[in-house]
Amino acid sequence: MSNGQKYLVTGGAGYVGSVVAAHLLAAGHRVTVLDDLSTGHRVGVPEGAEFIEGRVQDAARWLDPSYDGVLHFAASSQVGESVAHPEKYWTNNVGGTMALLAAMRDAGVRTLVFSSTAATYGEPTATPIVEDAATAPTNPYGASKLAVDHMISGECVAHGLAAVSLRYFNVAGAYGRYGERHDPESHLIPLILQVAQGKREAISVFGDDYPTPDGTCVRDYIHVADLAEAHLLALTAATGGEHLICNLGNGNGFSVREVIETVRKVTGHPVPEVIAGRRGGDPAVLVASAERARDRLGWQPTRADLVGIVEDAWEFAQRGERESV
Repeated sequence: MSNGQKYLVTGGAGYVGSVVAAHLLAAGHRVTVLDDLSTGHRVGVPEGAEFIEGRVQDAARWLDPSYDGVLHFAASSQVGESVAHPEKYWTNNVGGTMALLAAMRDAGVRTLVFSSTAATYGEPTATPIVEDAATAPTNPYGASKLAVDHMISGECVAHGLAAVSLRYFNVAGAYGRYGERHDPESHLIPLILQVAQGKREAISVFGDDYPTPDGTCVRDYIHVADLAEAHLLALTAATGGEHLICNLGNGNGFSVREVIETVRKVTGHPVPEVIAGRRGGDPAVLVASAERARDRLGWQPTRADLVGIVEDAWEFAQRGERESV
């Protein structure tokens, strides 16, 4: 992949999209961010990127043959909301991607990297989870992402699209001024950091009786910068007519209690915890096998240390307080 290519990044004002856009710019590419700012933030768009405030459903208005590819992050992504309002997830995630694929087809843009999720697997029957594992999502969010993966597979076979779907596990950390700005926040590490900042009284631990070493759920945390690097590698690996699906994780997990204790050590602040009941659909262990990403993409995560992930997230949280963003 030569420098100076041009990419459309949908959802590029969000957490992962903004970090990927920053990495693309650093690699010498031209970047256009398309985001409706419903959950993204204008301040998250990297300097040097062209910004279009708009919906992915309308991508045909801006996508033209000058683009070398699309990185697609624009989606609704809250599991609980997807259960309460599944129609929003079919409209935004499935309908939006269908419109994007049509726009790409019409413009002759034939390379796609798609932001997928481990939620496509549902309750795992074995860990670490491999890409050939059964897909049985337990909520409309995961189901909508799986539907998009099926849609992309059909597009590759019928129309020669070169596509890579990256199924994320638990993305965490920050990259300079790019980090998590979710409202409401639902991810564990920023929630614990809010306790350390005094913005939240305690962190809820949903179940401490799981069959894990300390009774709390175990999850695979991947640094957002490692994740971003996988997207750039995916652009190179994408092959016409093939839909490559890769898990992105570190291949090892940390329990909720381990994460809480790490935040205490990094911040030096007390983090009270409250034991709550289990949440429905929470598997005891979710850990990725990322062997395919290593083999096919040449991807090697270098920021797998939980302390480093928390340190970067803590620095970003404090930056947000200073800047009042």
